[in-house]
Amino acid sequence: MDRRVIAAIVLMMAIAMLPSVIFKRPPRPIAVDSLAVATPAETLATTPPTLSGVAPRVPSTEEAPPVAEARTVQVTTPLARYLVSTRGARLVEVTLGGYPSLRPADQRVAAQILPEDDDLLGLQLVSGRDTLSLRDWDFTPSVDALAIAEDTPLVLTASRQGVEVELSYRFAAEGYLISVTGQIRGLGPNGGTLLVGLGRGLRNTEVDSTEHQRELAVVTKARSGTSKEGFGGLDKGVSTDLPGPFEWVAIKSKYFVLAAFALDSTVPVPEGRITGVRVRPADERKKTVEANVVAGLPITGAGDFSFSLYAGPMEYHRLRAIGHDFYDVNPYGWPGFRTVIRPVAVAARWLLVYSHETLGIAYGLVLVLFGILVRVLLWPLNQKAMRSQMAMQAIQPLIQDTQKRYKEEPQKLQQETFKLYKEHKVNPLGGCWPMLLPMPVLLALFFVFQNTIELRGAPFVWLTDLSRPDPFYVIPVLMGVSMFAVSKLGQMGMPPNPQMKMMLYVMPVMMTVLFAGFASGLNLYYTVQNIASLPQQWMIAQERKRLVPPTPPAPVGQKGKSKK
Repeated sequence: MDRRVIAAIVLMMAIAMLPSVIFKRPPRPIAVDSLAVATPAETLATTPPTLSGVAPRVPSTEEAPPVAEARTVQVTTPLARYLVSTRGARLVEVTLGGYPSLRPADQRVAAQILPEDDDLLGLQLVSGRDTLSLRDWDFTPSVDALAIAEDTPLVLTASRQGVEVELSYRFAAEGYLISVTGQIRGLGPNGGTLLVGLGRGLRNTEVDSTEHQRELAVVTKARSGTSKEGFGGLDKGVSTDLPGPFEWVAIKSKYFVLAAFALDSTVPVPEGRITGVRVRPADERKKTVEANVVAGLPITGAGDFSFSLYAGPMEYHRLRAIGHDFYDVNPYGWPGFRTVIRPVAVAARWLLVYSHETLGIAYGLVLVLFGILVRVLLWPLNQKAMRSQMAMQAIQPLIQDTQKRYKEEPQKLQQETFKLYKEHKVNPLGGCWPMLLPMPVLLALFFVFQNTIELRGAPFVWLTDLSRPDPFYVIPVLMGVSMFAVSKLGQMGMPPNPQMKMMLYVMPVMMTVLFAGFASGLNLYYTVQNIASLPQQWMIAQERKRLVPPTPPAPVGQKGKSKK
């Protein structure tokens, strides 16, 4: 194998290992005025909340509204189960029937993605300098339970101190979207801002809790594109304001996402109506990474508002169907690198999922067939590349002679070298680029296994999850052995080269160690691809023996005396 090919492979693997270092974003500047600031909870406990148009007064103990016992309204759809609390009309549970929790403590029950006592859809009203929290209001639901078989909304109403609030939640029967509309009476003619709580993250449902924490992030979509702020990169105890307008704002984990959408469709070019986002890290004394995320929405003078909420899995086809580049919440690749990798990753993901669902075969077998298919499709190009290498090897004596004759004339040396290439119809780069073609597919599959929820928990033979590393390291070792075999056959019939001989042993060991921590499905694909290339390597090695005579051994007593 050409040294340039080896260098390219090592470089690509380095890129795959160091994304967080290379593409780490600098902290975003805090724009204090981008979002209406809610009164802290401690202040609200002692100061009466007021709104413009509502006379401020401190209610006496006798006037305080009675506190009713909080109840939950269960809403079931074919895909999920939701629990809505009458206390604050908050969403307190989202259980996805199609996806089990892989956390050992959960014993593969259906994944519930909200943390305990979360603030999803916790609402606050802001008008001028006044803030009113609805989180402790007792709402009256229109029904005690709701099974979504048709377009039936869940309506919740509440009133306090002359302010009346009506909320309507519509749950999609064949998806994970929730449409929220509402009206507030008593707010005043100038309207205000609705602060929508998006919670403090997503509950861990994975085997690797560390990886779950690492993937938690806030993603926003403005007209200029998407931007991501990882929870782990937030300043401890410091709120960060992200100025809008945004079309959507989301909290994501590795496989699940919560997102609020608000778009102004009355303008010629629809733009986002989310005025800004405030991200406040949780108490730094906590061991887990959490952040309280609040999005601001404008309320009209009539008191009307509306937005949509997505609470579910990051299934690529669903995210793309929603529009507004929502699929970018689950990126394949990193900025600057994504343009090349994403089309290949999307195509590879589609082929894997389509083959699994249409042919009814396991994802592991699909990967085996996919690895063979890639090698079959690249067979002609690899054949051409290997023969180009043989042609280069055959004219090496002529090139070396030319280098000796024109070593004092660099320009002449270059002209004569290219003349040799032309006379013998040799392309010096022809042996490199075809061998690099499988690398984009390999890197694309790296991201597919990192981000594709359809492959989550997919078993194959002894592997319990193709998206997780092989617990017994069998596949990585087989991958290293197959790579050694490919390299060994590739050096058959070639002149002795100490550097290449060293790489013959170093590269398989290095790649085995590197790939041991990667998804077992990725290792399986790479192993199959190596094994599928062995017949072609053997055929080329035999052809090389016939066309390129071996270098004759030096005469006895002449070794090491070539220079005097």
